Amino acid sequence: MTGRPAPAVLPPSLRVWLVLIAALAALVVVVLGVLYAGHSEPGTVDRWIIQPTADSVGPPWRDVALATDFLGEPVGAATLVVAAVTGCLLLRRPRAAVLIVAGVSLTVGASTLLKSQVGRTIHGEDNLSYPSGHTAFFTALALMMALLATGRLCLGRTSGMLLVLATALVAGAAMGWAQVALGAHYPTDVLGGWCTALAVIPATAWLVDRMADRLVDRMADAGRRERR
Repeated sequence: MTGRPAPAVLPPSLRVWLVLIAALAALVVVVLGVLYAGHSEPGTVDRWIIQPTADSVGPPWRDVALATDFLGEPVGAATLVVAAVTGCLLLRRPRAAVLIVAGVSLTVGASTLLKSQVGRTIHGEDNLSYPSGHTAFFTALALMMALLATGRLCLGRTSGMLLVLATALVAGAAMGWAQVALGAHYPTDVLGGWCTALAVIPATAWLVDRMADRLVDRMADAGRRERR
């Protein structure tokens, strides 16, 4: 028995481009982290976009922002992850289910580590802000769903990349808007969170595929030895 028990979570047709995007995103995360390390005020770009230290929207848009923000809170995020994993298992995509758990864990872990290392704050010394964990999580989950859809629909390189990038952009923009509108993050925090997801997820997907392929090969070897 050879071959994979499930389709690759990182479509081969997108692999090169996503690796390049991940490398560029990682560079952006590092550059912004260095620029804003230890800062407690909005930067020039932040001030140009919006004043992020005060609530900038009122009802009904504030309610929309609060609802979106809830999706990045522990209860909301856990609900989304459980629903996504359950959907993958129902579709018989165990490799995708593993990716979701690993991808979310590594993205949130990377965001938390970066916050402690960069030390940028908003609304007080206890509120570390760079990068936005909410934006990183929501973008990562959307990106993984787009990768699953690309493989399931057998999309080509162009259409697959358009779907993946558009999904990541919409998800990041939606959560990023909510974070800035509620005064929880600077705009550059949001950009850092978005890029964190873009850097982590392709690498995680590649790793999940590699480990799963090795497991399949070992099982195939064991099966051949038993038949001898």
